[in-house]
Amino acid sequence: MSVVVRPATVGDAKTINVLATAFAEYLCSLGDPNPGQISEQQYVADAFGPRPAFSGLIGELDGRPVGYLLYCHGYDLDLGGRVVWVIDLFVCESARSRGVGAALMREAAAICRDAGGSHLSWSLYPPNRIGRRFYEKLGAKYTEDLDFMHWRVSDD
Repeated sequence: MSVVVRPATVGDAKTINVLATAFAEYLCSLGDPNPGQISEQQYVADAFGPRPAFSGLIGELDGRPVGYLLYCHGYDLDLGGRVVWVIDLFVCESARSRGVGAALMREAAAICRDAGGSHLSWSLYPPNRIGRRFYEKLGAKYTEDLDFMHWRVSDD
């Protein structure tokens, strides 16, 4: 069993879309009414266009892509400065508990440290108990004193 994590490329658009679709289906099974997902076109435009909004990692198991992590750089005064925001992390069910998710998170942590950051941050759909246990095993702590909000500022 060989786990490899590598930067995602333009050529990974279909793989990201297939994995993101599986992730959306998983979240729907937990009751998420609108899990969202990324199309191949959106991935290419937003990760590799003139103003990239995020970057990605692919997790491979024995040479086969089985997971992905999308992230962007940010800043958080409460956490002390630069952070990396994990947008999405998913590993196929058949590849879970084999080190792929942990390897993806370790690589994101290294990217954060290399950028002068000190924390990874992400949101988690509350019914996703499998995800929560995974993150807690890594040493992550649940933030109990914050609520995330969003404000739609465009009409499209």
